[in-house]
Amino acid sequence: MGSIDEHPRKIHSNKGFHNDFGFFECTSRSPSSNKTYFHGYGDGPWVYCLSAGDQDKFGGAGFVVESLDNLEYTAKILPEATAIYRLKDAPGEEKGVTFKDLVDGWPMHLVWGQEERKLDLDDDHSFPRIDFDFINCYLFDARPQTWPLRNSDERFYEDIRVLYFRFNLVASDLLHTPEGHNVIAFNRIDRSPTTLVDHHPFFFFEGPVSHVHYSSFETTTSTLKYSATTGCAKKSTRHIMGSQIFAYWFDPSKFILEHYVDGDLMDNKEPTNVSVSSNDNLVV
Repeated sequence: MGSIDEHPRKIHSNKGFHNDFGFFECTSRSPSSNKTYFHGYGDGPWVYCLSAGDQDKFGGAGFVVESLDNLEYTAKILPEATAIYRLKDAPGEEKGVTFKDLVDGWPMHLVWGQEERKLDLDDDHSFPRIDFDFINCYLFDARPQTWPLRNSDERFYEDIRVLYFRFNLVASDLLHTPEGHNVIAFNRIDRSPTTLVDHHPFFFFEGPVSHVHYSSFETTTSTLKYSATTGCAKKSTRHIMGSQIFAYWFDPSKFILEHYVDGDLMDNKEPTNVSVSSNDNLVV
């Protein structure tokens, strides 16, 4: 579970886009015209925060840790980490620690102690009831929830090394050039041999300039994905790319958000899939 923090100059136009995208505005503990929290279909109290800023700026990505001990530990070992603070105005009123990306310096937030959102399965804001008749049935986490972040990085190997060392990330897919140079890594969180997780919460690729690429939000069905796509298109939002399973969008501040429909879940026993990076990896 994660969250995205964005600081747009024009918060009201951004709010309109995020409502069309498929988010729902939260009731804040300290309402403000300069800050809006959004939730998705899941039990996370919020997944996206818009805070008015002097310039369009990425405010960081957040990830939930399992315990207060984890949070206290990260505050001690991560460089330039803040002391533990409380998000008093956030819907979940969680505690957090903010630190800078260990290579490029963009903000990352770790949180603990969120009050989960109570789900009503008959509510339009909650994950719908779906009956399956399969031999093995997995009910996925309610969506849309964030599985950020996609990062383009000229220091590909340094980023990978640092994050693998500090956090429990493992590569699901590793793509390389025909000459054998690794350029793309799709990573998941190593939870245990028995816990299934989303296969691509974190993705890195080697690019000419380091930057945060986009954030992703999963819809429950392809029907909802197309519905959201249609809604955004009617408002003349720029559609960057689309296919049967995903669509990228620019919001008014030119940040990229993605809808996707994808049911791949893995535990830590799944080996890394290694392949050559090519246009055949993507069907558009």
